Amino acid sequence: MSELRYGEYILVHRTHNGRIAELVLNRPERMNAVSADFGAALADATADLGHDPSVGVTVITSRCERAFCVGADLKERAGYTEADRAAARPGSRAAYAGVLALPMPVVAAVQGYALGGGYEIALSCDVIVADPGATVGLPETTVGVIPGGGGTQLLPRRVGAAVAAQLIFSGRRVPATEARDLGLVDVLAPAGAVRATALDLARTYAANSPVALRAAKRALRLGQGRDLAAGLEVEDAAWHTVAFSADWAEGVAAFNGRRPPEWPGYGTADRNGNRPAAANVPP
Repeated sequence: MSELRYGEYILVHRTHNGRIAELVLNRPERMNAVSADFGAALADATADLGHDPSVGVTVITSRCERAFCVGADLKERAGYTEADRAAARPGSRAAYAGVLALPMPVVAAVQGYALGGGYEIALSCDVIVADPGATVGLPETTVGVIPGGGGTQLLPRRVGAAVAAQLIFSGRRVPATEARDLGLVDVLAPAGAVRATALDLARTYAANSPVALRAAKRALRLGQGRDLAAGLEVEDAAWHTVAFSADWAEGVAAFNGRRPPEWPGYGTADRNGNRPAAANVPP
């Protein structure tokens, strides 16, 4: 298993023959609070992953048992002047935007608290797996700000405008079982098994064509909010990306040959699980 370190707080492991990237939030002493350095490292890590076509699925996990991420580092920000806050904003946006822009399926493994920007990191993922003891929410209005990492836009797309408004206006923290019922998270893992459950999902996804996974994600994302006719055009464009790829040919051949596919989109791994850039993988 290979490992890359981004600054002090972000690690990236490549597992399962390089097809799964585990992005680890690793600032346990501050419950993964998003400082300027933490945000910059997250932006750098997601930029590298986004440009690596050999990654089939990314899983975001935490090394802090008490929290996935508690959001902005308010102790750091307490010393900011107005000019400091303005100067820090682009970097903060880049951290959350980097997660949202990842082109492959992304699974969040939420344990403990996922609050404010921490929950916005999870909202930027495609699937949220939560421990039964997890707590999620966007409490920014309780400290005089609003969600600034995409929460006001991503939460209503997930749960609807009315539920999102109630949660954002109240700043209420939601326990895992209720969060699952409201659609704030997707899967409740067995207690203590959130990382394993998320990686199991990732293995299932990563067994499929990386070209198809990225095209399907693009169609899902770009089709949101469009009328049906426009959405079907988005889907058709994504279909064309896959239908003329080497992965399509291999998928049909493997099905007819009754054998597991060897997706060309993943390339050939070396002994460390590293893979060359693959052809026919959409950006």
